[in-house]
Order: sequence, then C-alpha cells, then structure tokens
Amino acid sequence: MNVFRKRGLSDFKESEEGNGLRKQLTAFDIALLGIGSVIGTGIFVATGQGSQLAGPAVTISYIIAAITSVLCALTYAELATMFPVAGSTYSYTYVAFGEIIAWLIGWNLILEYTVVSAAIASGWSSTLVGIFDAYNIHLPEMLVKSPLSGGIIDLPAVLVVAFLTWLLYIGVSESAKVNNIIVIIKVSVILVFIFIGATHINPVNYHPFAPYGTKGIMSAAAIIFFAYIGFDAVSTAAEETKNPKRDIPIGLGICMVVIAILYVAVSLTLTGMVPFKDIDVNNALPASLARIGINWGSTLVGVGAVVGMISSLLVTIYGQVRIFMVMARDGLIPKSFADISKKRGTPAKCTIATGALTAVIGGFLPLTVLMDLCNIGTLSAFIVVSIGVIVLRKTMPDVERKFKCPGVPFTPILTIFFCFYLMYSLPGVTWIRFAIWTIVGILIYFLYGMSHSALNKENNLKLDEKLQNKA
Repeated sequence: MNVFRKRGLSDFKESEEGNGLRKQLTAFDIALLGIGSVIGTGIFVATGQGSQLAGPAVTISYIIAAITSVLCALTYAELATMFPVAGSTYSYTYVAFGEIIAWLIGWNLILEYTVVSAAIASGWSSTLVGIFDAYNIHLPEMLVKSPLSGGIIDLPAVLVVAFLTWLLYIGVSESAKVNNIIVIIKVSVILVFIFIGATHINPVNYHPFAPYGTKGIMSAAAIIFFAYIGFDAVSTAAEETKNPKRDIPIGLGICMVVIAILYVAVSLTLTGMVPFKDIDVNNALPASLARIGINWGSTLVGVGAVVGMISSLLVTIYGQVRIFMVMARDGLIPKSFADISKKRGTPAKCTIATGALTAVIGGFLPLTVLMDLCNIGTLSAFIVVSIGVIVLRKTMPDVERKFKCPGVPFTPILTIFFCFYLMYSLPGVTWIRFAIWTIVGILIYFLYGMSHSALNKENNLKLDEKLQNKA
C-alpha cells in the first residue's frame, strides 16, 4: 500500500465544484478575517510576555516574527491561487509530497488551530478577569483557572468557545459580518492606546534596550510568533471566496501590512510607557494605562481587548473546522465530519466537535503551555509549505499561478531558515511534547487513516477496473 500516493489538480477542481459550501467572501472579508485572527491575544497578552524575555527589544522580536510571517504569507499566497480549496497546508502537501506527509501536516495543523483557539480563549479569560479585578469584582479562582494553574476549570474560556461555535454553526456569512464589526472596534481601540501612550513615553524606560541580548530577543520572537499565527487561516476560506485566485493574495497582503505596523507600534509604546519588568504579563495594555493614571483609557482598551479577541477566536475555530472537514472528505478521519448542513451550508458535525475539543483544552490547560505548543506545530507546517513551493515549481510548472512568490527558491529557503531558527529557540520540553504528538499522529494514520483513505479506495477501484478489462 503506497502511503505517498498524491492528489492531482483534478481532485481539487472536483472538490471546489461540488462541496456544498457557499461562496460569499470578498477580498475585504479575507483581509479582515486575517486581521481578526491575528490581532488578539498576541497583541493584548503576548506583548507583555515577550517583554519579560527581551526587554524593550521585544520590538525587534516582533519585527523578526513579522519578517518570518511575511515570507510565509508569500508562499501561502502562491499555493492558495494554485489550489483554491479549503484545507490550507494539508491540501497543498497532498499534491506535493503525498498522503502520509499530508496527514502529518494536517495533524500538526490540528495542533496549531485547536491549541491556538484554546490559547486565545485562555487569554480572553485572563483579560476579562483582569478587568473585573480592576473594579474589585473578584471571580472565584477555582472557576477562572485551569487545574495546572490551581483551579478547577477556566469557565469563561469554555463559555466563549461555546458561543462562537454556535455562531459558526449558523453560517459563514453571518460569522464574517460579526468579525468585520469586531475588527473595526479593536483596531480603533489599539490606535487609541498608541496615541495616548505615545504622549506618556519616558525614554529612560528604553535603557537597557536589550538586557538579555540576542538570546532574549530570539526567545521572545519564538514565543510571540504566536501573535502572528492565524493569517494562514485565510487560505482555509478559499472554497468560500467569490474569486479566490484574486482575493486571497490581496487579502493576505493587506492583512500582513496592517498587522506588522500595529504590532511594532504597540510594543514600542508599551515598553516606553512602563519599565519592562513592571509590565503586567496577563493584562499588559490596560494595566499600563492604569499605571499612568488614565483609568478611562484602561477601561476602554480592556473592553476592546475582550471584544477584539472574540474575532481572533472566531477565525481560528473556523480554520480548524475547515481542516477537519477536508481531512474527513479524504477519509483520513471519519467521513461524517465532512457532511455539510443543507440548511446552514456549514459542516455542522465538524463545527460542534471542534468547539467541544477547543473548550476542553482551553478550560483545562494554562496559556503558557498552549502558546509553545501551537508555535512549534505552526512553524513545522510553514516549513513544509515553503518546500512545497519549490517542489511544485518543478513538478507542476504549467499550472496557472495568479500570484507567484518572488525570488523562488531563495525566498522559500529564507523562510525555512527563519522558521527553523524560531523552532530552535523554543524550550526543550516543547520539542518533547511535539514529538509525542507526532508519534500519536503516525499511529492513528496507520491504524485508521491508511485503510480508510478515499484516495486509496479510488486507486483500488481503478486497479480492479483495469484487471477486469484485461480479463
């Protein structure tokens, strides 16, 4: 049995035409999906955590992570225009490297999206609790902390996941409209923080700029790369985009430019306002404004953070649902998860299952563990995408590419280098967890996926027909 069997371009055309999903998204929707996904816990929470590792040089960490993300976005844009279907990296890998590699990437994408969703839910919960604490409203610790953090369950995280799962179940168009509104609100709030904070910057706080040297900067970059995760969720929306070959690259481009500018501006403002050692890790932006006496601004940013992170969570859950759906369509997980609701035009069973899994992880694991896990899973997927661009330029040179990644093979090679370096900077325990996750994934493939593969069944059917014709 060939575990490296590959999908062809015709398979994707058939999927695109007969999937039952509704094409309702525009380039503007795509850009806001990306911004909605990326600007959330990363900017409101990870900035504080990164500053503890790099000091004011966390701005450099953001720039390094941004360069890596932009390079990745260029490779994603090329493949998304070649194969305008849901499934993202998983689908691309199926064509370039074959089924077992696609499965492992899909398995890592599950790690990325599910854990990112859980991490955002956890970050949302900590921000909400921080706002309540500021007004002397103290929620029971047992109900707002995971077991590993001294509680029983992070109930706010579970409840917000449940609400967004219901919203995604209703329909993608409704979800996109909610996302667009939230993105406008949270970008406005971030701009308010930058403008207020810029007038209270004390240059003394920038010294020493890099107290922990290059190692600190790269350690922070490896952690806050989490802040950029989510832009790849844009490519999972390809099947529901009106003109994916045009809208996906435009949406990705707008998304990455806006995100990079906002992140650098926020990190410079935050570390200029507050000595980096005094930054509140779990409530960085609102707490910094409260520290300088601007309580109304603290409340505004806090509420904006709580509202804003909802769209990040919405898009990442959406991305995970689409990954599950395509893997189920290929038979590598039970096919029932690929069923599309005729009334809603959404993968109903898959949406509910994804929401339940995310709620469990977000409710019972702490944020720091979640951030490290999702970073390593994402970076490994980005490496495979970059290699895929190079391979497909050789193996499928005649396939139409509405967008071509510039500087191939040098741009993908540079992307691979950046991703490997960030992975190298992650803690050793994260690598151990990742290795265990990968081994579990391999076992599931050989015990279930390999024999239930739709492509395997198609190939066996073709082989039987040939044998019958010869007979």
